[in-house]
Amino acid sequence: MNFKHLQYFWAAAHAGGIVKAGEQLHTTPQTLSGQIKLLEDRLGRQLFRKSGRKLELTEDGRVALGYADEIFHLGSELEAALRERRDARRTIDFRVGVADSVAKTVVYRLLEPALQLPDPVRMVCSEGTFAELLGQLALRKVDLVIADEPLTRKVSVRAFNHPLGHSSMSFFAAPVLAAGLQGSFPQCLDGAPMLIPGPASSIRAPFDAWLLHHRLHPRVVGEFDDLALMATFGREGRGVFVSPAVLEAETERQHGVKAIGRSDELVEHFYAISVERRISHPCVVAITSAARSRLFEH
Repeated sequence: MNFKHLQYFWAAAHAGGIVKAGEQLHTTPQTLSGQIKLLEDRLGRQLFRKSGRKLELTEDGRVALGYADEIFHLGSELEAALRERRDARRTIDFRVGVADSVAKTVVYRLLEPALQLPDPVRMVCSEGTFAELLGQLALRKVDLVIADEPLTRKVSVRAFNHPLGHSSMSFFAAPVLAAGLQGSFPQCLDGAPMLIPGPASSIRAPFDAWLLHHRLHPRVVGEFDDLALMATFGREGRGVFVSPAVLEAETERQHGVKAIGRSDELVEHFYAISVERRISHPCVVAITSAARSRLFEH
């Protein structure tokens, strides 16, 4: 068996299609389809069938995917084992993907315990959309994904959610803007300039519902997928913005803004997503233990 062909099949199965898998592997859909066809010829089984414009796994394809998952997981373990230094202290490689909708200060707090392990850690962080990072996780390009939404059954990636904690949301404004707001919170937001999370953010739908529930109609100045960029605009007085309450004191200090209120109705959840059901990677163990014990207490 040509394991390159198996890898192409594996990538297409997890990506949910030839085109998306080709983008991840930097190859053309035609090349990918041809390689998968060679694998099917070698096995004497059809692994995919067309369903409208999409591809879905056949029963034989699902069996093959189960074995491919195990094969490439073992391959990743082999690579990690051989990368270990032969010194007295081994270096732990830790590759983590961070969803771009998660506040970077939260990310640092979550990942920092991994750097306190007795053995030295070489951490490689990459950022992207939730969907992109799940693709990298499926291909074992990252060990862990940090996100503000869980993996659902609708996504064909074999991975597991590890809840880390949650935080209510605080509202912030530059001092001059805060002084000009009329009334108490949250009524002071009605008609006020506001910077809001983008449509891809997990907090956006609850945020819109919260405004509707309180009959608030702020003047939306901008929408941001990157919460750090939103805070930068906020500190310049362009509008009221939200950030996790667990970072309230740090947000005030870092951006020179003032917390004008907090809503316990608005809650952002954080997850670690890995291919391991039972966590064994020492960095992931450190991260989940620290987050659950102390990070989200406020």
